[in-house]
Amino acid sequence: MITETHRPETRSSDRFATPADDVRVRRAASALEANGFNVLRARDAAEARRMVLELIPDGATVHHGASQTLDVTGITEELESSGRYDPIGPRIRGMDRSTQGLEIRRLTATPDVMLGSVHAVTEAGSLLAASMGGSQLAPYAAGAGRVILVVGSQKIVTDLDEGLRRIDEYAFPLEDARAFEAYGIHSGVNKVLIINREIVPGRITVVLVDEALGF
Repeated sequence: MITETHRPETRSSDRFATPADDVRVRRAASALEANGFNVLRARDAAEARRMVLELIPDGATVHHGASQTLDVTGITEELESSGRYDPIGPRIRGMDRSTQGLEIRRLTATPDVMLGSVHAVTEAGSLLAASMGGSQLAPYAAGAGRVILVVGSQKIVTDLDEGLRRIDEYAFPLEDARAFEAYGIHSGVNKVLIINREIVPGRITVVLVDEALGF
């Protein structure tokens, strides 16, 4: 999954790293709600963390993609260490992918609750998420019972075209550098999920945060 690292000093960085103003946030939130998403608005990372944790039932099977947004808000640590939930991540890290690949795919694709972020939210209420491997995209799209996405307001864009530019010009270079530094491999915008509407009431909640989180 695309996660964040150091921000490049470019015009794209200035445009795509700056939190949206109140008018744009309200416009995007209204459009998301019209498209079947639940929307919550948080002042900062701490409030976003509180909101998210209140949405997850105790004992729920939870999963998340690699996300600096979840890490910096403390959500990842709470999911995996609090004892309140049944986290999939620690379980699959102890499994053998060569012999238990099918079980790993099933576990990660269909959690009770999937958490993460996206790389762009359009003012018309669409969500865009890019990935090298795509493991988080299946639960986002349909596999998870519920999806909770924490999104910094700097990810609000005008339309799908600008959202794709944000991925290519801003998020991908950061992720590519992060992946090479962390794992010695390059990343790639290999798969892009666009969610225009959610037809299952209450399934996807978007927590819009009034500060820059992630990339």
